[in-house]
Amino acid sequence: MTTKNPAIKMQPAFDFKSLIAVLGIAVLIGIFATIGTHHQPDTAYGWYSILPTVFVLAFALLTHRTVEALFSGAIVGLIMLNPTEVVGGVVDMSMSVMMDETIAWLILVCGLMGGLITILEKGGSILSFSEVLVTKVKSKRQSMLLTFVLGILVFIDDYLNAIAISSSMKRITDSYQISREKLAYLVDSTAAPVCILIPISTWAIFFGSLLEANNVAETGKGVQAYIEAIPYMAYGWVTLLVVFLVAMNKIPDLGQMKIAEQRAQAGQVQPDGGVDISIGEDVTAHPNSTMGVMNFALPMVVLVGASWYFDIDLLAGVFVAIIFTIFLYGVQRLMPVNSMFEAIYDGIKIMMLPLATVIGGFMLKNVNDQLGLTSYVIETVTPWMSPSLFPAIIFLVMTGLVFATASSWGLFAVAMPIVFPLGEQMGVPVALTIGALLSASAAGSHSCFFSDSTVLSAQGSGCTSMQHAITQFPYALIGIVATTLFFLFI
Repeated sequence: MTTKNPAIKMQPAFDFKSLIAVLGIAVLIGIFATIGTHHQPDTAYGWYSILPTVFVLAFALLTHRTVEALFSGAIVGLIMLNPTEVVGGVVDMSMSVMMDETIAWLILVCGLMGGLITILEKGGSILSFSEVLVTKVKSKRQSMLLTFVLGILVFIDDYLNAIAISSSMKRITDSYQISREKLAYLVDSTAAPVCILIPISTWAIFFGSLLEANNVAETGKGVQAYIEAIPYMAYGWVTLLVVFLVAMNKIPDLGQMKIAEQRAQAGQVQPDGGVDISIGEDVTAHPNSTMGVMNFALPMVVLVGASWYFDIDLLAGVFVAIIFTIFLYGVQRLMPVNSMFEAIYDGIKIMMLPLATVIGGFMLKNVNDQLGLTSYVIETVTPWMSPSLFPAIIFLVMTGLVFATASSWGLFAVAMPIVFPLGEQMGVPVALTIGALLSASAAGSHSCFFSDSTVLSAQGSGCTSMQHAITQFPYALIGIVATTLFFLFI
């Protein structure tokens, strides 16, 4: 009879899958390095420019790791640009991205928005608001319609919409066993698609300035040109119709959304891996329900009002709203001042993952710009264009580019100098071209799994960006197809 020696441990079986994965990555790196080594300076990369984006999409779909996929894709692009200076390229690109005004603005806005929502959460205001709404909502359909209506009312910025509406509606939709993925869809579909249709939003201000910078509109008349194009921003109109029909249960659950809803009906509304913004289980609602609602509504009103007062600047708005909320809660002694500051810090920490995702997206865009991705794609499809096909082709091409780069704003600074002269040469009305570009901006952002609005809607709703994107995609595809048909018809 033999006895086992406890000091002797069984060796794990050889992991062939890991070996194959490592070898595959090594081969890919070798291929990308070969492309970079043999590329002639001052010549276009051609179809090679799409490889980093293809790598990102494949990586993300296989692993469901969004941030890692984006940073890996950026490194792949740097290997293609200069395989001997990858480390220096990463450092230079990181510094360039982090010093970008848009990134700085986004980090501050998202961090402070997380801080404001956490103060409202810890102060019991969101709970008070939700409890009052729960008494008014009598069915699953009504809860979805309320989310839809609130999304339209908070039109000033898609970031505000994504974080505030999702945080305040979770408790209500949970009570009717609506999956967090569907909540994220309802919120996201009334974010960017609504913001492009309202001429007093951050989108209108930004794109109006781009139109002026590209001489599409006279100085001071950029927003006017934007307003004239609103009837042609078909994706926004179609998406609003689709999400309304989904809220009314007129469009059934499709694809992965059906699976998510079945899981929610079985009692698990939040998917595995989803994390809530909400922190602190000892939070209680205000004893006076009216005052509790006011403690939520007043900071939101101040946030919107201050943003509008400071030329639709959400950063100024959220800063004023935080100061106002600290004084409002301090007067009522709802929370100690130290606790409110701690809540701000906690909120900033909570937003680190979505911010890392967005920063990774900007790094990928930076690499794609250096590879000439946008110019290559537009130049490739130009021979296929005609005046009647131009709006539809531009919409599809730019939707694909926004989907691939998650840059619904920065991409158009590169594309506009190419697209508008081409449209003018073909005799396409300017308003129609603007409508196609803005529709593409909303469609690409809406369907991309690492765009800012997708990430923030998922974060606020308590699911991952991949879970949100996969369940939302069939509905986004309906909007893309319908918008394409619209541009072909018109």
